[in-house]
Amino acid sequence: MTAMILAQANAPSTVSTFFWIGVFTLGVIALLGGIFITKYFNLWIQAFLTHANVSIVDLVGMSFRKVNPNIIVRSKIMAYQAGLTEKDGLTTRALESHYLAGGNVPNVVRALIAANRADIPLSYKQATAIDLAGRNVLEAVQTSVNPKVIPCPDPTQGRNTIDGVARNGIQLKVKAKVTVRTNLDRLVGGATDETIIARVGEGIVNAIGSADTHLQVLEKPDSISKRVLDKGLDAGTAYEILSIDIADIDVGDNIGANLQALQAEADTRVARAKAEERRAFAVAKEQEMQAAVQENRAKVVEAEAEVPLAIAEAFRQGHLGVSDYYNLKNVQADTDMRTAIAGTGSGSNAARQTAGTPQ
Repeated sequence: MTAMILAQANAPSTVSTFFWIGVFTLGVIALLGGIFITKYFNLWIQAFLTHANVSIVDLVGMSFRKVNPNIIVRSKIMAYQAGLTEKDGLTTRALESHYLAGGNVPNVVRALIAANRADIPLSYKQATAIDLAGRNVLEAVQTSVNPKVIPCPDPTQGRNTIDGVARNGIQLKVKAKVTVRTNLDRLVGGATDETIIARVGEGIVNAIGSADTHLQVLEKPDSISKRVLDKGLDAGTAYEILSIDIADIDVGDNIGANLQALQAEADTRVARAKAEERRAFAVAKEQEMQAAVQENRAKVVEAEAEVPLAIAEAFRQGHLGVSDYYNLKNVQADTDMRTAIAGTGSGSNAARQTAGTPQ
């Protein structure tokens, strides 16, 4: 009896608990529904009305995959409105994949739309590859439609002209403009503006250097353009060269004359150095000869100094008499006289003084 009374007393409390649990559940559902409608319903309605084929499940999945659904839905709507469909590769999964890879989805879609309007063959796979390679695919498509002009040389690199020297030694300063169009097939892995500028500059210098005189180049500047274009300078680059136009050409210095003057000056210096070397060698040789003469004179003096000693020794030994000595002196005097008469030799002055003749 007591248990029945307690059960009847607890019944209203249990009903109240279930009621509040139900209210809380409905509130949570309403809140989630509001968030869902706020975040996804608007995008889903846009996709549905434009036949972009993006489901609610796809939108929810994007949030879990850390993909911005606004970018994907709006990019797909933009593509579908321009006439592109999933047959062109623009599926929701493909757009999400490119977004997760770090690509610029709206830029790729705009590039595909521009290529489609201009009848330029560009697939979604090719466009995404160009975008992931770090190139601006939209700019590439725009350059394919509207070619751009590259100044040669690039003024930002510190050079204003391309300088070449003709065979007659006259320098020519040239400014050129290269009109190029993007080659989408070679855009990935192809060289860019710097290579085009370098190749065109090399071709212009070569063309000027092949001319016999600078007057030929001044008379027909287009000969440079034709010669450079015939070399196929756009091979391996991301561009197709449409034309090379000579914007300005000026006459510079006479490089040939300057080089000849410098060479002549250098030859003069070399000749002077060699002459100085020969002079120094001659002076050294002369000094050596003078030293040898002095040495020989010293030997003669030394020998002459030994003659009196030898005569004295001959006197002591009895090998030389007084008469023999005077005969030797007479012979020596006779020899000095003969030398003086001939006008040569060291004895001429003494003979002249003895004879009383003026010097």
